[in-house]
Amino acid sequence: MFAKMRNRLTRTQWIAVGFLIIILCGTGLLMLPVSTRGAGGTDFLSCLFTAASATCVTGLVVVDTYQNWSLFGQLVILLMIQIGGLGFVTIGVTILVAMGRRIGLADRGLLRDSVNTLELGGIVRLAKLIVKGTLLIEGTGAVLLSLRFVPEFGLLEGIYYGIFHSISAFCNAGFDLMGRYEAYGSLVRYEGDWLVNLTVTVLILTGGLGFVVWRDLQKHRFQWKRYTLHTKMVLTALVVLVTVPTAFFWLLERNNVLSGLDGSGQFLGALFAAVTPRTAGFNTTDVAGMTDAGKLLTMVLMLIGGNPGSTAGGVKTTTVMVLLCYIVSMIQRRDGVNIYGRRLEAGMIEKAAVVFTLSLSMAVTASLVICAVDGLPLTDVLLETFSAMNTVGMSTGITRQTGTVSRILLILLMYGGRIGSLSFALAFTDKKQKSGLRQPVERINIG
Repeated sequence: MFAKMRNRLTRTQWIAVGFLIIILCGTGLLMLPVSTRGAGGTDFLSCLFTAASATCVTGLVVVDTYQNWSLFGQLVILLMIQIGGLGFVTIGVTILVAMGRRIGLADRGLLRDSVNTLELGGIVRLAKLIVKGTLLIEGTGAVLLSLRFVPEFGLLEGIYYGIFHSISAFCNAGFDLMGRYEAYGSLVRYEGDWLVNLTVTVLILTGGLGFVVWRDLQKHRFQWKRYTLHTKMVLTALVVLVTVPTAFFWLLERNNVLSGLDGSGQFLGALFAAVTPRTAGFNTTDVAGMTDAGKLLTMVLMLIGGNPGSTAGGVKTTTVMVLLCYIVSMIQRRDGVNIYGRRLEAGMIEKAAVVFTLSLSMAVTASLVICAVDGLPLTDVLLETFSAMNTVGMSTGITRQTGTVSRILLILLMYGGRIGSLSFALAFTDKKQKSGLRQPVERINIG
């Protein structure tokens, strides 16, 4: 039966089904009485929403993680975050390799699609690099965060807090345990803390860098000319999308949510506000209190997201760069799109346009439905749906105010955002036969 299913499903469908199974298993575990602090357990929809948010490394919650879930429930959530961040295929292949099992061509192809790389050669070595690098980075982050949390919470609890928030930050999940002070407070308590802010920021950026870029950096170190085009584009986007939004957030919010901080604190708050929408979900300032311009900038960064083959969501930086370069090329009437001395395939431009359009359309459509069903403010709803679709987790606080229909929509957005909007659509169409016939060409007016 398993073999028949394997032959019938495409790799895209296998990835989609795999994440769905993890979400359902997590839902079942969270529904156990032992997962909840209080008596009576947690209702099915809240468990499903939490499981989807954790597996899809989003961070939107309908119940506070610390106040509602017991230690067992928190560990279930943490496990789903780790599996969702690295990908179940990567973890599975690594376990098989550790057991001495041979990895066949089909499994290598599935792994290649899972980590979103173009090359099949060296894919198992890449999986090993991902796991080893993740353990090293998350471990380092846990130690640094424990330096702050141990004096505050005690030895064992402080170490646990360090591990939990390090994994959550690296996987761009946004789950936190600061509900012990204030429900849904995220990291606002540490808004001026350099150790916490910089550690979490580096973890977010490292997890969102992309595993293929890890391999290129490991291989070529600081030799820029030897980097692949993909790595050059990712590093360029990294610099631009950290520096420019930081300056904009400072200009927009210095007299608003950042007004109570000194100069260095405002810089730290602006930096964190620029990094976390892509797509970590933590916040050190009040998202609901942001100016409309600040919220709009946050939504733009949510849509862009991180990089392909990483723990981050969004349409991805390379998608946006390809579209921007294509627009410039069209305006300048150039033949093709050239970046760093290389020309892009036409198929890449078409794929980028489809991914961007699908993601934007899904978020806007969901916003329309939620506004109609729950009657919530448009700006807050748009931020919520962009947050779900791009697996961010930032919210103005309306998640708990949504009804059943809206929560189901948000779950679908998180799920579609984790496996990718294009993959989500292809999961329903990959097996359809393509016709060999082509229709006659006729020109239309555009623009």
